[in-house]
Amino acid sequence: MTRLVDVPAHFDDRSFDQFAGAYSRAVTEGGRLLFDAHATEWASPYGLVGLLVAGQAARAASDEVPLLTAPTAPEVQSYWARAGFFAAAKDLFEIHGRVPRVKPVADSEVLLPVTAVRAADDVHEVVGRIQQRATAILSSELGIDPKATMGFAMALSEACQNIVEHAGIGGWVAVQSYHWRRRLARRVVVIAVADAGVGFRASLEPTQGRRFGDRWSDATALEAALVQGVSRFRDPGRGQGLKGIRNYLSRWDGKIAIRSGTARIAIAPSWDDDVPLAEGLPLFPGSQVLVIVPEQKARP
Repeated sequence: MTRLVDVPAHFDDRSFDQFAGAYSRAVTEGGRLLFDAHATEWASPYGLVGLLVAGQAARAASDEVPLLTAPTAPEVQSYWARAGFFAAAKDLFEIHGRVPRVKPVADSEVLLPVTAVRAADDVHEVVGRIQQRATAILSSELGIDPKATMGFAMALSEACQNIVEHAGIGGWVAVQSYHWRRRLARRVVVIAVADAGVGFRASLEPTQGRRFGDRWSDATALEAALVQGVSRFRDPGRGQGLKGIRNYLSRWDGKIAIRSGTARIAIAPSWDDDVPLAEGLPLFPGSQVLVIVPEQKARP
């Protein structure tokens, strides 16, 4: 039996739990999964990499290849193609619907199309490909000191390195710049990183589980990683990657949010109303990281 998983019409971090809930129910019921995105009108980088994670997990859990109905709106089809989604999805889904033949990154707003990250070499390549282009965007459009844009490369590198060190499986990263009309009304650069790996709780449990005892959960694992900077590695100084991202974002009024398992943690600036910690969310595989760097001065 085929189980339907609706992709939200406006698919981003705000609607992700709706998608995760549909995915979790379908997996529990069993059968071949059909991801229906025909009515999707917009998807953020976070939504696109999250959809790939769901496809990867569904394919790993079943002998049947999951189905994907592509968006019907031509402009949405075109953007998904330019953003590199279909190029990555063809190895995970049986895709139904029109898939435009568009070269990725035909749009200057797509700083980095959906890109696979499986090893440390991939991280270096990702950072190298985007560094010059992102530096120009950060300094000219976001008003960030060019000397400080190295911190962006660091944040991108650490977010991708998290996949390599903790996931136990490959993942994807996408970076885009666009005008953030919701609440902020400024230009932003968004980094979205996702994987279908073991998640933060399982990754940290060998070194941290006993310390927290009965309190150990997806939420406490996320707090330990992001707030306390702990790591599954016992070497001094390891686990500082997320702390480094957090410090960089605090300087530039940015945001970081991480979802793993059934919990989500966010360190949000004043322009965002995200909750600091959410528990009891629909179970979703791996981890998903969202980083947002805003323009430093509102345009007139």
